[in-house]
Formats: sequence, C-alpha cells, structure tokens
Amino acid sequence: MEYAPIADTGLEVSRISLGTWAIGGWMWGGSDENESIRTIHTALDNGINLIDTAPVYGFGRSEEIVGKAVKEYGGRQNLFISTKVALEWTDQGKVFRNSTKKRIFKEINDSLQRLGTDYIDIYYVHWPDPLVPLEETAEAMNTLVADGKIRAIGVSNYSPEQMSAFRKAAPIHLCQPPYNLFEREIETDVKPYCHDNGIALMTYGALCRGLLSGNMSKDREFKGDDLRQFDPKFNPPRFDQYLAAADRLAELARKEYDKSLLAMAVRWVLDQEAEIALWGGRRPDQMKPVEDVAGWALDENGKNRIDAILAETITDPVGPEFMAPPSRAGETS
Repeated sequence: MEYAPIADTGLEVSRISLGTWAIGGWMWGGSDENESIRTIHTALDNGINLIDTAPVYGFGRSEEIVGKAVKEYGGRQNLFISTKVALEWTDQGKVFRNSTKKRIFKEINDSLQRLGTDYIDIYYVHWPDPLVPLEETAEAMNTLVADGKIRAIGVSNYSPEQMSAFRKAAPIHLCQPPYNLFEREIETDVKPYCHDNGIALMTYGALCRGLLSGNMSKDREFKGDDLRQFDPKFNPPRFDQYLAAADRLAELARKEYDKSLLAMAVRWVLDQEAEIALWGGRRPDQMKPVEDVAGWALDENGKNRIDAILAETITDPVGPEFMAPPSRAGETS
C-alpha cells in the first residue's frame, strides 16, 4: 500500500480509501451488515487505513456499520475515519442541502454517536449550500476543530470560487470531487486550484459506479432504489458507448500491464496526482484487487492510448451531475 501525508494535519493515510456508500444500502439495492463488516476488516487487513462514510449513506446506517466494524477490529488510533455533514433528509427519504451552523453542530454529535468515537479525522461539507454563506459554514467547521471533535476540514463537490470564499474563514485540508477515467471535469478547475493551494485531492467514484470494475455487462439489471437506473451513463445510447470503452480499456490493461481494468482505473487516478482514490465495496472479495494497484505506474504512452480509446468510443459523454441533491428551496417541489 502507498501512503500520503495530508499537509497541516499530521495525518498519513493510505492512497486507497474504502468508500462505504454501497454499505449503507440506500441507492445501491440494500446491503448485508455482517458481510459489510467483513469487507471493512478485509480492507484494513490489506493496508487501507482510511474509511470514508457519510450520514446520508443509508440515513445513518453506513456510519453505524463502520462504527461496529472499527470497534470489532480495534486499534482506532491507527486508522482514520472520514465522514460528512450538511445533507438533511425527510422521513420520506428526500435529501436536500443544509449547511447552517445549527445543522452542523447537530450532525457532528449524531455522527460521533453512530461511529462510536469521540473524534472524526476528516470532516467534509458534503455539498455547498446556496442558502448559507460559505463563511458561516467554514466558521462552524473551525469551531469543531477547536473543540477537538474533528482533525481536518474537507469540502466535497465545491468549485474553486466556493473554496476561495470558504478559506476566508477556515482552512481546507482536503477536497473530495468525482474523478475517474470517464468523469474528468475537475481537470480544468478544481484539480489545479487544489494543487496550487496545498489542498489534498481525495477523489470519489474511481470505478464510475461499476463501469470500470471489469464486471459490467449489457444485460445487467438495476433494481429497487439503485441510482444507476437514473444515471445517464447506464441508459441508451450512452451505456453501449461506455461498455465499449471499458472493453477496450480492459484489453489495454491486460496486454500492456498484465493488470485488470479495475487496477488500471484506480492506478490512473493516483497517477493523475490525486493523493487518495476512493474505492467502494460491500463484499470482502472486492478488496482482493487492492494489491494490484500499488507498486507500478502508467507511462505517458499508456495514458495517451487511454485518451485515444475514450475519444474513439464515447461520442456522447456525460458527467456525474445527476447526483447533485437540491437545496432546501426545492425541497417541497
């Protein structure tokens, strides 16, 4: 496993982090608690020391499972937990943004209780709230640092302009945007801004919701509340384009690097100067490829061939915008 220090925090974290959105079950067709705990333990056994979760993942369920898994595994002082704040939900499961101080101070205590810990290593503002001044949110996060409840401040899904406003009242140690071979929008703004300002990139979606796992097929059915039913990448005509790209990328990975598509997709994120790549999973066997990501790098020829494949196969690209939750102003619409 490779590790990276996070500036001004004292944290040194694994460059692969376990993402636990699917473990929460919501929007992923459910999950099994015992299997989820085994998955977390397997990740830790494989050198991953950073687990990422959020209250909205299963409406508290993911945090509860992470808390149980960490307690059973032991050694809390040797691993790191990141979670998030500023998404609220109704009893009907409707999610909207809320980053008021009141909401943040309530959520931190709820998360600490669910996680069974008295501090959180990295605390992210999950989405910017257009109804709350960014400085107000930043001041609340700074208070949590001063109170010893969090060790590092992060923002997720923020633009450079929003980060600049936030940083007038509090530091930003990490930024968590979507980033993978198929979703590269941050390369024009967020990524250079973070590098210029010493903000670590902890990107999510390395496998693009399974498209880059090497296990996606045209006849795959998405049932229940699975978010991929609403993802434009998984609907025609784009689904065929992304599957064709994945097939050719898998061939490149096998022939040139003797690696799986999954390993090459995660390696690509790390080689694009992201400090950390989030890797979601909910079964222990999904942690096995972790060992194939470390200890090698994509050369420039490989990166150029990847770009050529994408240009040839994906004629109607689309980003991850469909995942953005509404603000409170749209809550009743």
